Amino acid sequence: MFGCQCFQWSRIADLLPPDTETFSLPAPIPTWPQGQGFASGVINLGELEVLQISKFEFVWGSNLSQDKKKGVTFYKPVGIPNGFFSLGHYCQSNDQPLQGFVLVAREVACSNPEAAQICNPDKSPPLQKPLDYTLLWSPDDGSEEKYDSCGYFWLPQPPEGYKAMGFVVTNKPDRPELDEVRCVRADLTDSCETHHLIFKTISKLSKVPFRVWSLRPCHRGMLGKGIPTGTFFCSSYWNHGEELNIVCLKNLNPSLHAMPNLDQIHALIKHYGPTICFHPNEAYLPSSVAWFFKNGALLYKKGESDGQAIDPEGLNLPSGGKNDGEYWIDLPSGDKKRSLKSGNLESAKLYVHVKPASGGTFTDIVMWVFCPFNGPATLKVGLMNIALSKIGQHVGDWEHFTLRISNFTGELLSIYFSQHSGGIWVNACDLEFIEGNKAIVYSSRSGHASFPHPGSYIQGSSKLGIGIRNDAARSNLYVDSSIEYEIIGAEYLGDGVVTEPCWLQYMREWGPTIVYDSRSELDKMINFLPAMIRYSVENIFNKFPLELSGEEGPTGPKEKKNWAGDERW
Repeated sequence: MFGCQCFQWSRIADLLPPDTETFSLPAPIPTWPQGQGFASGVINLGELEVLQISKFEFVWGSNLSQDKKKGVTFYKPVGIPNGFFSLGHYCQSNDQPLQGFVLVAREVACSNPEAAQICNPDKSPPLQKPLDYTLLWSPDDGSEEKYDSCGYFWLPQPPEGYKAMGFVVTNKPDRPELDEVRCVRADLTDSCETHHLIFKTISKLSKVPFRVWSLRPCHRGMLGKGIPTGTFFCSSYWNHGEELNIVCLKNLNPSLHAMPNLDQIHALIKHYGPTICFHPNEAYLPSSVAWFFKNGALLYKKGESDGQAIDPEGLNLPSGGKNDGEYWIDLPSGDKKRSLKSGNLESAKLYVHVKPASGGTFTDIVMWVFCPFNGPATLKVGLMNIALSKIGQHVGDWEHFTLRISNFTGELLSIYFSQHSGGIWVNACDLEFIEGNKAIVYSSRSGHASFPHPGSYIQGSSKLGIGIRNDAARSNLYVDSSIEYEIIGAEYLGDGVVTEPCWLQYMREWGPTIVYDSRSELDKMINFLPAMIRYSVENIFNKFPLELSGEEGPTGPKEKKNWAGDERW
């Protein structure tokens, strides 16, 4: 299954450890309010306890160009407390400061109350040493060149009934000690999948690429029990879709004791809550839901011509069910319509949903922003910018961004920026901070997509400079989510702790559906373009999201897949 080929540097000087820059947040992490297990350092998974190790020792690295940022470095965890054991090594590309972690694990005694319900003394121990290692990549590539150091990649061979959690890297051909890592009993593990390709190189002899990926659990979201260990996957012959030979951990402790309590949630939002900044020329600002209802939004029912005024709390909205097209919300006519479209920044707030991530080892704080109206798009074709008359506009706009926080330490790991039909996770080291550990989230003009930095982002082909413009810039139009927020959901806290607003149970659309022939407007533009680029432009237009082919109000936050699931990434 695996080849044994050399994975080398071209110069002996490259064998020296790189000047490693480490990342830390701009401000110290505060002392959080008292709780059960949040930010206590150790998380109980049932028969295992795990903690994060972010201190590493350089093992080996490779750089295939003069730009050292294009290389990759492999590390082993150090400073592991007594009783805990490594599960595998860590790697990271050199284009970011060192900021990752790996989990280390120890067995929980059956006398421990949290393990007593799960622990079975007749079962094998949770952790076992590997029986041996399989060499996946070796320095013998048949060439006459000799190097003093090379990367050697080893897969632990687990005992029967156990699974390997990660690879071991050495810079010498000697087989690693069996005590280097532990394998985990199979019933305490979950499946994982490759995520981002970190590194790729091709052997001189076999011409077969050697690739390294980051990993994530297959089962993610609010109910997912899979836990990433921070290790990587590597192979020469693995094909996408094949089962991996390493796995991730599984949280079998139903208490989710490491999740923050309500006081800790408020403290986290106060400390990390980003400032959402709108474009200086934004015409369609956010508002609170109550302001939207109170100032004229109407509820329509299929078959009835007149709309009904909506209670400020949404008490008369139909509750539950599904988006069946029977009801929708729309704007009133005349001056009230124009006023509602503009929004009301003074009333605006972020609506917060807090949920477990990565099997309860992380907390996702999802912040929803509501805008009464989503404006029409601007099309960019080369140097031309064409303001579209109605394409892209719709009543009601729900956008969000998500803070992912470590339940081991209470540290902000990354922020997810939702962008129309997709989005991106941005690591903390790449965020723009406005004050302390509070980042800036830039909301694009008219469409309200979220971005980590100011600029003009193209939804289409940035290479050709053709697509829908998303312009983001700083201004004095902003909402500070660390102050202006309302917690609307945190199911894991139990009944009665967080009261969901009535409008959250409204599962229908927050705007009417209006279908029109947007393609005819786009085709008119295509006909004015040079013949040599018309075909490329047509292909790009065909990939535009369906929201550009008419007006359709969105459903509310609880109808979105990411309410219970993971973000799209």
